[in-house]
Amino acid sequence: MTPGDGVLLGVDVGEARVGLAASDPVGLLAHPVATLRRDAEGLTDLEMIAAEVADRRAVGVVVGLPRSLSGDEGLAARRARDYAGALQRRLDVPVRLVDERLTTVDAHRNLHRSGVRGRAHRGVVDQAAAVLILQSALDARRAGRPPGEPLKARKPRTRRSGP
Repeated sequence: MTPGDGVLLGVDVGEARVGLAASDPVGLLAHPVATLRRDAEGLTDLEMIAAEVADRRAVGVVVGLPRSLSGDEGLAARRARDYAGALQRRLDVPVRLVDERLTTVDAHRNLHRSGVRGRAHRGVVDQAAAVLILQSALDARRAGRPPGEPLKARKPRTRRSGP
């Protein structure tokens, strides 16, 4: 993923919903696409993202990584990493992780400023957060930096031999 080399998709993973955003073909601006229902059993949300990648001929996907303010990773970050890994297994384009500290807070704030009231946030806040995640990656890509960090391959489990 280098500057201006095509469409990127941004994903904000939540427990109940997944926000999806896309860039323009030049890679300047992110815009909201959809809010998907999280489907931990049937994985239809992953299939919908894969279809969106194919339809838009995306060159990559960035998934928000919810770190704490100190930079540590907790349960939500592990879940986001697992989700990104499951998505990567369905795609032929790279999936990268982007630090998303406070994006949901910023998304709520931006929605409130634009006149969307509290209860109406639920349906679009995930998309708004995905836009913020993706715009951060696009800005990094334009500045010549990698748009997020690559997924790390997991080490295979080793068998412990008994005494």
